Amino acid sequence: MIDLHYWPTPNGHKITLFLEEAGLDYRILPVNIGVGDQFKPEFLAIAPNNRMPAIVDHDPADGGEPISVFESGAILVHLANKTGRFFGDTSREKIETMQWLMWQMGGLGPMAGQNHHFSRYAPEKLPYAIKRYVDETNRLYGVLDRRLAGRDFITGSYSIADMACYPWIVPHEAQGQNLDDFSNLKRWFEAIKERPATIEAYAKGEAIRPSDTPMTDEQKKVLFGQTARTVQ
Repeated sequence: MIDLHYWPTPNGHKITLFLEEAGLDYRILPVNIGVGDQFKPEFLAIAPNNRMPAIVDHDPADGGEPISVFESGAILVHLANKTGRFFGDTSREKIETMQWLMWQMGGLGPMAGQNHHFSRYAPEKLPYAIKRYVDETNRLYGVLDRRLAGRDFITGSYSIADMACYPWIVPHEAQGQNLDDFSNLKRWFEAIKERPATIEAYAKGEAIRPSDTPMTDEQKKVLFGQTARTVQ
């Protein structure tokens, strides 16, 4: 059994995508980031960066004590190693998958996240910041589109690289992007969207927090007003 500490955000969806694809037994423990659940001591004990998702694997591959993992990319690698799936079979395939996973973790996710912040959540609309991150998101979409030319998925077969990237493309309209400008990416996106595991993963997220739920000013303060001094 895997305990998934989760809220339906792009990073949270990465993990439910894997768990549904692999058919692993898991239970969701909601971490309501809008009310500050991510700062509770019991959560910080397994996720010291006060960010979800995090997991506790009660049946690790080595047969030892339960293991906790934080950071969505690390969780995907752990689950891929645990199951022997969605990572590639050879060392070269694993390197290829890992580099595209790191591309998402270091590029697509953070840049699209800043896009979301300045375009949707910032109390002051700063044209320079909005253009900066909308443009950078557009550049990254172009990188992914070129990568997908002649490939069904990022590394050939469906992998944790696809699971990491897909949730960050879901809000493409809010990011100021038009998938019609990226034909390879659009084909890839629609194929993943129709997978039964994707449908189930997103349904579980909707059951916890509908995607059209607006963010309140108080929730924005919780999410965007933290410093080292306030997080104890």
